[in-house]
Amino acid sequence: MAYNSKDAYPRPDFVHANHRWMPLNEGWTILFDDEDIGLGELWQTNGVPDKVSVTSPAKTGIGETEAQRLAAFPELKEKGFQAPKGQGREYTKRPINVPFVFQTPASGIHDKDAHEVLWYERKVVDPRAKAETEAGDRVLTRFGAVDYDVTIWASGYPIGHHRGGHVPFDLDITDALSNAWRNTGKGELNLILRIRDSPHDLAQPRGKQYWAPQPESIFYTPSSGIWQPVWLEVVPSARIGDSSAGTTLRSNNISEGLLEARVSVLGRRAGHGYSVEIEGSLHGSGIAKKKEKLPDDKDYVSVNLGLSLSDEQKTKAPESLAKASPYENVDCWRGNLALWSPEHPTLYDLSIRLYDSDDKLVDEVKTYTGFRHIDWTRGDRTLRLNGKPLFQAFVLDQGYWPETGITPPSPESLKKDIELTKKMGFNGCRKHQKVEDPVFLYWADKLGFLVWGEMANAYAFNEDYAERFSKEWVEAVKRDINHPSVVTWTPVNGAYIVTRKGILYFTPWEINVFTESWAYPNLKDSVQQRNHIRSLYYMTKTLDPTRPINDNCGWEHVLTDLSTFHDYSDHPELSETCATLEGILGKKLAGRDFFVGPIPHGDGGTRHREGAPVICTEFGGVNIAPATAEGEDKARERDWGYTTASDPRDLLMRFEALMQAVVKGGHVCGLVYTQLCDVEQEVNGLYSFDRREKIPALEVKKIVDRARRLYYDGLPKEEVA
Repeated sequence: MAYNSKDAYPRPDFVHANHRWMPLNEGWTILFDDEDIGLGELWQTNGVPDKVSVTSPAKTGIGETEAQRLAAFPELKEKGFQAPKGQGREYTKRPINVPFVFQTPASGIHDKDAHEVLWYERKVVDPRAKAETEAGDRVLTRFGAVDYDVTIWASGYPIGHHRGGHVPFDLDITDALSNAWRNTGKGELNLILRIRDSPHDLAQPRGKQYWAPQPESIFYTPSSGIWQPVWLEVVPSARIGDSSAGTTLRSNNISEGLLEARVSVLGRRAGHGYSVEIEGSLHGSGIAKKKEKLPDDKDYVSVNLGLSLSDEQKTKAPESLAKASPYENVDCWRGNLALWSPEHPTLYDLSIRLYDSDDKLVDEVKTYTGFRHIDWTRGDRTLRLNGKPLFQAFVLDQGYWPETGITPPSPESLKKDIELTKKMGFNGCRKHQKVEDPVFLYWADKLGFLVWGEMANAYAFNEDYAERFSKEWVEAVKRDINHPSVVTWTPVNGAYIVTRKGILYFTPWEINVFTESWAYPNLKDSVQQRNHIRSLYYMTKTLDPTRPINDNCGWEHVLTDLSTFHDYSDHPELSETCATLEGILGKKLAGRDFFVGPIPHGDGGTRHREGAPVICTEFGGVNIAPATAEGEDKARERDWGYTTASDPRDLLMRFEALMQAVVKGGHVCGLVYTQLCDVEQEVNGLYSFDRREKIPALEVKKIVDRARRLYYDGLPKEEVA
């Protein structure tokens, strides 16, 4: 299966107009290095061999699965367990379809065993024309995401290292290409990646990825290696940096219509002057532009650009603007400033230009921004968008597909998921335990779809985790900070883990559940764990004070702007809980506190801020009872949901009862239903794993619309007007 992206630039939200690029998704090979001998045998210098012999644990199925499970959860260890004995094995270097990971059918490998060390290899040819080489243009190898720890060589020349499986990075291979031209007379490199993705290190952020070969409970097939697009890009030596490099486009000042931009410049040469210009337009009509000199002592420049239209500009604007944002609709405009919202996702197009000291154009970026303001501090339990109460009717979106795992089958698949979600009446999603491909946020911006930004958590807390997670979380926030669709940051997530007979497993007949805050299992007593969550809050707030932070989604809040909770009870119990604020703020599953309490002589704890928005950020999770006909595939025995409907009609009735249960008490201003679609054995979606309707989408939309109306009807009339 090929990833169709030859004509689609992987970052449509930030396009360099004068850069040439080419995909690198084809032509890769992979070799498993289970005994980690590659470095010692100099594969990075000599090339990856065609095959390797190893002694590794036998493929005993349940033995390997149990070994990893018990290693992961000490509280489940059984006495007398012995690991399976090893046996000789041989691995052959094989072609792999990038960006699909080897665990998926789409990769062409489809190997479900754990392989901690992987070697990728492919040839790369200098893409520059002679004029580009003479101009000093650079060549970047750009990676959307590689899970987890990768070191890269180009024909034996070390070019870089990156740790963090969910965020992008670039490596400059220009010097390696220059060496190749000098030494061989050809601009050809052998690009080699050594990737380490430990199935045993529980302090490694991995989200919903399981550590054993067979996914179960709430966990899914793991994803090791390259899982987002790879491409080459020819860039000028001095160029405009993207948001990961520090460029921010803050457009929350809707009262003044002011874009507050901070433009980062990469590769500036000492003693050389540069200037940056930003021009804004709306539906093809130029609104304003401004040019600022790059300070001598900084690699960035601040540009404040007013983008409210003049009366004359508004009169002469194309008809398409009035159609997209009707002038008489007060929700579309603040004075002469066009606003972004889910109903009217109006975007200003931006051109960012870099000039040298001779006023010659060096680089140009085409991007956009959407003006919207989020307010969660009114003290009236509302979260407001552009000054008006916003009811967030969300789904939990795991971002997995049947044949491709964590990678979408194509960029268009991301757009399709948004369209399917909106078809059911939802206006956004929590991207659960995943930093999604940025193409998803591009379409969210374009289609008017709200998103809560998250990161994949680990399962154990220690100093290694704190360092790893903090670094990767900052990279994730910086990558997505300019998307108007992102309205909340959620660094940490509480988890339900469903078990049967003390083992991570589930059937509808025998259920046990235990909970913890992912990576923070002892928030009740650990000051260190609380302090790390506080550090994430303040670090995020320093980067972005314009969005609320949901510190630990679901329970055991340490420092938060939103009071969020998870409740997978059936509708009678859920209705009783949500009938009063006291019920909502009470003990959660397994006795977990909503807010952490005081630790004597160590920590004062925290509590609900009066008037803070209260949101049910996980509920539902209803599956349909599996068929029990003779000969039914035994794999279905692993299928589960938090509660079970007898058939599609019953699922629809339960869905409405659950939605009403959350909203009718009048204390909740948003909700997140679990979940958009089935994923592997977790079959509690509104769509099947292959995105077919399990219940009619239009009927679901009617229910969502009724819940939304119930919320707005409960507000003071002046708030809704």
